[in-house]
Amino acid sequence: MSGGIARGRLAEERKSWRKNHPHGFVAKPETSPDGTVNLMVWRCVIPGKSGTDWEGGYYPLTMHFSEDYPGKPPECKFPPNFFHPNVYSSGSVCLSILNEALGWRPSITVKQILVGIQDLLDKPNPDSAAHPYSNQLFLKQRDEYKKQVCQLAKRYPAPA
Repeated sequence: MSGGIARGRLAEERKSWRKNHPHGFVAKPETSPDGTVNLMVWRCVIPGKSGTDWEGGYYPLTMHFSEDYPGKPPECKFPPNFFHPNVYSSGSVCLSILNEALGWRPSITVKQILVGIQDLLDKPNPDSAAHPYSNQLFLKQRDEYKKQVCQLAKRYPAPA
C-alpha cells in the first residue's frame, strides 16, 4: 500500500509547489493526452543561475518517482548526452541527495532537489564524475568547458 503514501506525498508536494516555488523553475506532473495526471512522472525546467555560465538556459529535467517514494529518491534525468561532469550519458543526475545510500532523506522535497541540481550545474563535483569528457574539460581546460556550457545554454532558451 506504499503507492498510496507516494501519491499522497506527491499530491502535497504539488500543492506546496503551486503556492511557492523558486522563480523560473517549473515542476508539474505529466499529463496524458486523455487529460489524466500522472503524479509519478514530473516534467521540470531548471533555470541556469544568474551570474554563471549556465545563465540564460532553461534545462529540461524529468523526475521519475517510484511507489517507494519518499523512502527512495526519484530518478532525475536531463536529456541524454547532457554536458555536465555529474550527469551520465543517459541523462541521469549523480548527486548525493539523490542517492539512497548517501544523502537521501524522506524529508527532502521536490523544491530542494531542483535547487540542489541547479547548484550542481555551476558547482560540479569532480570527485563524483559521471561524464568523463566534461569532467576532464572542467578540470584541465576550463575555457573549453565554459564554451560548451554557453553553447548548451543557447540550446535551451527560455520557454515560450
